[in-house]
Amino acid sequence: MFEYHGWISLHSTAEAVDDEPPLRLGEIQALVDDLAGYALIDLQPMNGSYCIHLGGHPNHRGQQGAEVIELFAKVGRLAPGSYGLLYVHDDEHPEHHSGFRVFRLVRGEVTEHADHLLSPVIPTLEDEEPS
Repeated sequence: MFEYHGWISLHSTAEAVDDEPPLRLGEIQALVDDLAGYALIDLQPMNGSYCIHLGGHPNHRGQQGAEVIELFAKVGRLAPGSYGLLYVHDDEHPEHHSGFRVFRLVRGEVTEHADHLLSPVIPTLEDEEPS
């Protein structure tokens, strides 16, 4: 199982004011379109700003899982003032099967962090299977 939930607040640069310089929305929309149809993902204007929201729960990480994580890095290159979080639980990954990992996008850089709010999955979210 590969579960993910995330968001990105889009900003062309950390210094951007009133859409200057403008976002590369066409290129960002193409990234979103590449993942569309598989799970939840959208690019929406909200109160004068743009946000990406995404989430999914496929049976396996597969290629889609890598593409979801890579989306954050690609957006960071196109809009380095953007920021956001991606929570991932991959129970097939040998080092991460017991909990969530958090990918953080800040100033064009994606870093990976341990999660302490939803992890470990057992006993935080689920009971241990009876013997």
